[in-house]
Amino acid sequence: MRSFLEIDDLTKSELHRVLDLCLDPNPPKVLENQGIALIFEKPSNRTRNSMEMAAYQLGGHPVYIKGEELGFDKRESVEDAVATLSSYYKCISARVFDHKTLERMATLGLCPIVNLLSDAGHPMQALADVITLVEEFGDLEGKSFAFVGDGNNVFRSFAMAAGMLGAEIRYAGPGNYRLSELDKDRLATIGVEVNEFDFAQEAVDGVNAVYTDVWTSMGQESQTEERKRAFEAFTVDADLMSVASSDAIFLHCLPAHRGEEVTEEVLDGQMSRIWRQSENRMHAARGLLAWLLGEGQDDE
Repeated sequence: MRSFLEIDDLTKSELHRVLDLCLDPNPPKVLENQGIALIFEKPSNRTRNSMEMAAYQLGGHPVYIKGEELGFDKRESVEDAVATLSSYYKCISARVFDHKTLERMATLGLCPIVNLLSDAGHPMQALADVITLVEEFGDLEGKSFAFVGDGNNVFRSFAMAAGMLGAEIRYAGPGNYRLSELDKDRLATIGVEVNEFDFAQEAVDGVNAVYTDVWTSMGQESQTEERKRAFEAFTVDADLMSVASSDAIFLHCLPAHRGEEVTEEVLDGQMSRIWRQSENRMHAARGLLAWLLGEGQDDE
């Protein structure tokens, strides 16, 4: 029983196949007359709506479940809750605080599990990111992309996806907010190296895309002021974008804190692809589910 907890759960050829299905407006109806559970310990605009529409387009019925309705390890164990839900649904997807929750769910092998976000990774976002880049540039082999700011879960998954497709991955941010050595080792096992820079201008020089995310993610609110001080030299503004390639685009997974990690001029400017990137969350969800619940299980 295959699940999708991170980008490197896919081989390079499987990633290419998933992207093909993401760009297919009429994929196989792998959820026809069946349900998919959408568990949200953390709320989200794009994740909920993209998943619900993707499930509908695949012929299925999505059911949104708040984390407190299940009460993992409080009302009942993760294992017992998943055993119950798997008797109703073809697939369980979950947006959780702790990645270990997803691992416990997948270990049971009762139905495919999909990571909608965890503290370790955001692979569904990464699929949308690379779809946006493929639409813009075609083959990503030899392209270069810079992530500026917090080396977080979004960046780890993005580095995996874009790196597996042959892109050069650069990062600029404070030393205390970079990928862990464990993450770098994991990337290395799939042939992806992150080139780290102390200054944003050096990382962005000549790249084809600049990507950033909020400095303070959900659950980190107590660190807000500390993080603002740490990242104050890493705002993406027009001056920074001017040192990128002439065909460069700007990406942000949203929601954005305007005036902090990115200026309004960049966010709403001609180089920005944030709304296409946001729309591609739906196409990414549809393509991943079409593969995972179809060909992905056939390969087992």
